[in-house]
Amino acid sequence: MMENPPVIIRVKNLYKIYKVGETRVRALNGVDFNLYKGEFCAIVGTSGSGKSTLLNMLAGLEKPTKGEIEIAGKHIEHLSEKELVAFRREKVGFIFQSYNLLNTMNAIENVALPLSFRGMKRADRLARAKKYMDLVGVGEQARHMPNQMSGGQQQRVGIARALAVNPQIIFADEPTGNLDSRTTMEVLKLMQKIVRERNQTLVMVTHDNQLASYADRRIRIIDGKIVSIEEGAVEIDKRQQEEEQGV
Repeated sequence: MMENPPVIIRVKNLYKIYKVGETRVRALNGVDFNLYKGEFCAIVGTSGSGKSTLLNMLAGLEKPTKGEIEIAGKHIEHLSEKELVAFRREKVGFIFQSYNLLNTMNAIENVALPLSFRGMKRADRLARAKKYMDLVGVGEQARHMPNQMSGGQQQRVGIARALAVNPQIIFADEPTGNLDSRTTMEVLKLMQKIVRERNQTLVMVTHDNQLASYADRRIRIIDGKIVSIEEGAVEIDKRQQEEEQGV
């Protein structure tokens, strides 16, 4: 990573408090951190830790009770719902655990779909979709329906869809949760490659410490509070070589 890359996400004193009957539940309890351009960051925590709430707030899907979220110089906590929809459409790509492909469309149509909301012509969006499908290794599956593809292929299509909008930030929610271990490594390697070669910012939410070890930084969250921030990524090629050599 380059020295002192620009901050792309700035989170300050972030709280999310829910009322459950008479009880106030602090899903996020005063969270502060910065994320940088070209960084692969994992937000790590068990179920109920607040990690998914945090991802939803960074993506503008939930409003904070208190605090600031600044993304690419814009304070999204002040935006209206209409402005948030435009923000997500223009700045953000999503990768989901369950792939979220439409079964009535083939792979290339799924990848091109978000571009239709930008008013891009069909021929142009299909050409761009094909480019990103080739990039992530599923170009030959362009005309396949989701039910004709493996889970790994469907997730690569999902990654191509996230990249096709040329987002400043990609949010990945347990992106390998439905994949076997070998396919998980392939998808993580692809995500590392995208971040390094395209200088994209990728924020992955996971409960899995081993998956998180491939991120440049890990933000660990327990009961709505950050308990540690660790740096340094395991390189997948090196880990695979060690495993093959029995290290």
